[in-house]
Amino acid sequence: MLGRFLPSHDTIKHSRLLRWLGPRVHDPLLWHFNRRAVARGVAVGAFFGLMIPVAQIPAAAIASLLLRGNLWIAAVSTLISNPLTYAPLYFFAYRLGARIIDAPVPAAIEAETAQAPMAVIDSVAQAWSWLSGIGQPLLLGMSIMAVSAAILGYLGVHIVWRLRVRHKRRAALRNRRLLARMARLGST
Repeated sequence: MLGRFLPSHDTIKHSRLLRWLGPRVHDPLLWHFNRRAVARGVAVGAFFGLMIPVAQIPAAAIASLLLRGNLWIAAVSTLISNPLTYAPLYFFAYRLGARIIDAPVPAAIEAETAQAPMAVIDSVAQAWSWLSGIGQPLLLGMSIMAVSAAILGYLGVHIVWRLRVRHKRRAALRNRRLLARMARLGST
């Protein structure tokens, strides 16, 4: 299903934009859907999707090239953070980081929960003060969330993949037993 939207291997191989990457871009693990490559792609995408607010897809693509993860899965996994989820993610990350380093919640953050986000910031000086007050807790919280999401994504793909394979094998075994039983009943 997904294959019809993706460019072919030959298209990628002869692309002028990707020529600078050399033979590394032709690594089969970057393009095939197998358990290890998909797990690496999800981990890389989740990490960069939560860690970097801009240029997530290029960062995930470069890391995926280095770690031999599925390139498309890494790019799509960065969409964990998007314009709809930025505010809750950053708010949760700040709260997580502040709780860990026991930082006090600045008054601007408390007021911001009741008002519009930019209504509190009237000048560049206030903006700088606000950013410097939340910088450490936010960075710590985002780092923890990014690493946790990468680990959970990696392990989650492995678990789901194994459960799916186990289910398919059991279904095939059940079908073989049913066919054997039907053959025995038909021969009698």
